Amino acid sequence: MQGKHLFEYAVIRVVPRVEREEFLNVGVILYCRDQGFLHTLYTLNENRLLAFAPDLDLDELLARLQAFERICCGRKQGGRIGELGIAERFRWLTAARSTIVQTSAVHPGLCVDANETLHKLFQQLVL
Repeated sequence: MQGKHLFEYAVIRVVPRVEREEFLNVGVILYCRDQGFLHTLYTLNENRLLAFAPDLDLDELLARLQAFERICCGRKQGGRIGELGIAERFRWLTAARSTIVQTSAVHPGLCVDANETLHKLFQQLVL
């Protein structure tokens, strides 16, 4: 039996009006140090988002989510933040902020396969 590895994850939320504290879950970001894993999955259900926030700029939202993806990948494509170590990138991405894209609190768990766990969490918490 394979050993289990500690992972941490946060839900990515769209918060169109920060002062109202209403949000829709659109993605998940998962970090597993032992597996050198930092990835995000997200989806933009345009009908649902526009019903929730009719004035939402979907292009801007997509650009912000793509920035999360680039930072997860690291290296130069993630800019200065992408050049940080994997743990530092995860902490930066999940830091509290007052913008249209926010993350939930970070939650821990144990997994055998981080990628499989990311997909399960995405299915449970977003879709």
